[in-house]
Amino acid sequence: MKKEFVYKEFLRKEENILRAPYNPELEFYSVIKSGDVKKTEELCKDTFTDKKGLGVLSKNNMQNLKYHFVITIALIARYCIDGGMDVSTSYALSDFYIQKADESNSPEALNVLHREAAMDYAGRMKKLRKDKICSIHVVRCIDYMHDNLHSRITVEELAELVDLNPSYLCRLFKKETGVSVSEYIQQLKIDAAKNMLLYSDFTPARISSILAFPDQSYFTQVFKKYTGLTPRKFQSVHLREISLN
Repeated sequence: MKKEFVYKEFLRKEENILRAPYNPELEFYSVIKSGDVKKTEELCKDTFTDKKGLGVLSKNNMQNLKYHFVITIALIARYCIDGGMDVSTSYALSDFYIQKADESNSPEALNVLHREAAMDYAGRMKKLRKDKICSIHVVRCIDYMHDNLHSRITVEELAELVDLNPSYLCRLFKKETGVSVSEYIQQLKIDAAKNMLLYSDFTPARISSILAFPDQSYFTQVFKKYTGLTPRKFQSVHLREISLN
């Protein structure tokens, strides 16, 4: 199976990817925090009010759903603050959507509001990421990186994409992002690897291949550089945390 297909199927959360029985809520919040609008939209196809495992916080069904909505929005707000959103902006948004939920009178209305809030936060996080970038050339490079993490991305490839000299692109990229092209690509791939370790049944060796690392040893080296842990250690530590939540 081609790496591009496997990686993009993972992102699309298709049924042929065997998902481990971990808390999918953590993926939902992480996706919004990353500003991934497309994936947020896909995750929102599952209606909020039909989610399995909602606890009973009120004997009144509508009130119970509203309580869970408040918890969800509060967590989204916190994740987005951790991702760089201004504290006052994030909490103002959460207040707005919580007040709208309080005025809702049906599960259907809460479902619509839940999707609207998730997409709003995700869109703002995406804009926040891009607002830090001034050049359309760098923005195009970053978008290309996100879409091609399953392949080996080179400076020459990016330079051809945006019609710039490779050396100039490297200088421009570092000036606007604070890191080199290769470092940025590595960071994106490690972020993807962390999600795959927690939300799929892929082994580190398989993930290394899917994300086009030369070999598993180099993947482990880069992963440890950015997380301080080996892939296996990262997986065991964070899955243990999830199971305690």
